[in-house]
Amino acid sequence: MNTEALVRDLRRQLRDGGLRGCLLVRDLHTGEELGIDPDTQLPSASLVKVPLALATAERIRRGELDGATMIDVPPGRITTPGPAGLSRFRHPARIAVDDLLYLSTCVSDGAAADALFDLTPPAQVTELLHGLGLRGITVRHTMRELADTPVERFDAAQVHLAHALAIDAGTSGRGHRVPQLDTTRANTGSARAHVELLQALWTPSKIHPETAARIRGLMAHNLLRHRLTPDFSSDATTWSSKTGTLLNLRHEIGVVEHSDGQSFAIAVLTESLVPAGAQPGADALMSQVARRLRDHLRQF
Repeated sequence: MNTEALVRDLRRQLRDGGLRGCLLVRDLHTGEELGIDPDTQLPSASLVKVPLALATAERIRRGELDGATMIDVPPGRITTPGPAGLSRFRHPARIAVDDLLYLSTCVSDGAAADALFDLTPPAQVTELLHGLGLRGITVRHTMRELADTPVERFDAAQVHLAHALAIDAGTSGRGHRVPQLDTTRANTGSARAHVELLQALWTPSKIHPETAARIRGLMAHNLLRHRLTPDFSSDATTWSSKTGTLLNLRHEIGVVEHSDGQSFAIAVLTESLVPAGAQPGADALMSQVARRLRDHLRQF
C-alpha cells in the first residue's frame, strides 16, 4: 500500500472508530516522518507534565532548585475516577522535589504536578521551553484547572452528559464552552510540537544531556501503559511515554527504541466523538493506527 492510500485508510479507521486523530511518527535518525493532521493544536491535558518535568529537572541541574527540598503538599481528596497518587490523599504529606517529579511524570499525579508548578509557574515553563527552541507548546495553567470540569459536576450515572458537552460545545476556531478544551485558554500543543520535544530529549539539542537523560528515564518508568504500549513494547524494544486524558481527549506521546538501533518519536492526540468515559476500543485503535504509521516508515 502506498503512503497516500495508507493515510486515507487510517483516516477512515479513526472516523469509523469515533475518533478525530492528529498523529505524527518520525524516524529520529533519518528525520523521515508520516502523520495525519500533525499541526492541529489541541489541549494537551496531562502531556503538559513532560514540559513541567523538563523545566523542573533543568532548574535542579542549574542549582535554582534543590531536589532534596521537602515540600508540604495538601491532600487532593479527589474522588472521581482517574486521578492517582497525592491527588487522592486524604491527609497532608511532606515530599522531596525529586520525588514529586517522579509522581508527576510516572504516575501522572496532578497534585504532585501542582506542587512543582508552585515552584515553576506555567509562564516560566513556557519561557524555558522557548529558550530551548521549543515554541510549539504553550503552558497557561496548572493541573488544578483540570480537576474542575463538567465531569466533577455530574453524578456517575450522568457522566455521559459531560462528554456530550465536550464533543458538541466547540467552535470551528477551536474555541470551547469548556475552558479546559478551549485552545486559546488551555495548555496546548500539536502532534508535531510534541514530536519536536521528544526529538530534543532523545537526540543532541539545546537541552543539557543530563536533563534530557533524566526525563527519558522518567518516561521509561511511566506506569500508565494501557494505550500505545501494547503495540510498541516488547523484549526487542524500549517504550518511553506519557499519556494525557481529559473529557473526550485521549493522547499519548513516546519514543520506541528498537534493538536494531532504529528509534521513532510518536505523538497521538485524539478527540473522541463518543460520549463515554471508558473506551478501551478507542485506546486500542489509537495504538493500531500509530503502529501502522511506524511500520510504513520502518520499511524505508
